[in-house]
Amino acid sequence: MAEQQRPDTWQAAFDLVRTRGYERREEPFRLASGQLSHDYIDGKYAVDTGERLAIVSRAVADLAALNGIGFDAVGGLTMGADPLAHGVAMVTGKAWFSVRKEQKSRGREQWIEGTRLQPGTRVLLVDDVISTGGSTEIALERINAVGAVATGVIPMVDRGDVAARRFARHGVPFFALVSYRDLGIDPVADV
Repeated sequence: MAEQQRPDTWQAAFDLVRTRGYERREEPFRLASGQLSHDYIDGKYAVDTGERLAIVSRAVADLAALNGIGFDAVGGLTMGADPLAHGVAMVTGKAWFSVRKEQKSRGREQWIEGTRLQPGTRVLLVDDVISTGGSTEIALERINAVGAVATGVIPMVDRGDVAARRFARHGVPFFALVSYRDLGIDPVADV
């Protein structure tokens, strides 16, 4: 596999993920995918200040631009995608949205909050940490249901190769800002 091109802003973002977001644990814990791991990644802690969020968000926006991913709105499944969606929207001037895990039961009874996605709206899906891509795939289904078009998926950290294959099946480009290879950890299994 050829090494992915990286924007000039990558190193500073990687340093935050590595030093603030990553820890090796003696006791394994269960990932959202159900697999066990000793490698814990806390993406939200890595971007817990405006300055840190801006560094990582700029790197995500630059990675999108480097790979020809144009978008009108950025978001994903709450809560993992929320900080990056807001940060990327801030550094690019684009709109943000958040996909609920459960449909709101009052008011407009929406699945998607923030900007009003319309048919044809070009969307960049983001997440803090992806293991297999299941959560981001839920967001993809919700944006597809309103007619928006996913132009790419960029997680801050990808824990394996499963998600890239998942989104390739949907025809959506996938580029992780930081991969398991970058961190030197074992990839999640394709179960």
